[in-house]
Amino acid sequence: MQFTAKAKCVSLARRLIGKVLDEWGYAQDDAARVLLVCSELATNAVQHAGAPGHLFEVRVEDEGVACLIEVSDAGRRPPRMRKAGEEAECGRGLWLVSVLAEEVGDRPRSPLGKTVWARVSLRACRGLDAVGGQIPPGPSIDSAAQYVIDGEASEDPSPRKPSSQFEC
Repeated sequence: MQFTAKAKCVSLARRLIGKVLDEWGYAQDDAARVLLVCSELATNAVQHAGAPGHLFEVRVEDEGVACLIEVSDAGRRPPRMRKAGEEAECGRGLWLVSVLAEEVGDRPRSPLGKTVWARVSLRACRGLDAVGGQIPPGPSIDSAAQYVIDGEASEDPSPRKPSSQFEC
């Protein structure tokens, strides 16, 4: 899903991803950790790489035992962890992501920008199938159709075309 690079789009991304995680059957603790990582990476994309006319993109993929979160933006500079002062109100996002995720990285994005990714291990058992086998991984967010009506996401499957681009 793509969003305009505005702070209020971070909360929209968080809500939409939350709905998908709920549909995938994520336990509350797992969903909370995935959403926090997603929110921190999206906030960084808006604050540090948000350029007028450019979007940021959020993608999540269920890998069965983990969830891959990817946030892409137009910035070329790789993220770096800062040391925040005790009274500072910002500067802890990447540290928090590194604590919650098993793996964190970034890569260049063609033709412009970068993708920052994090893999969060899922702690709760989401169940076994009827014969005791592991439930296979779920889909990626790309398969979840969302609709936009006046900039707001909706589950309304009316004749409007599905969209994965949101303007906040």
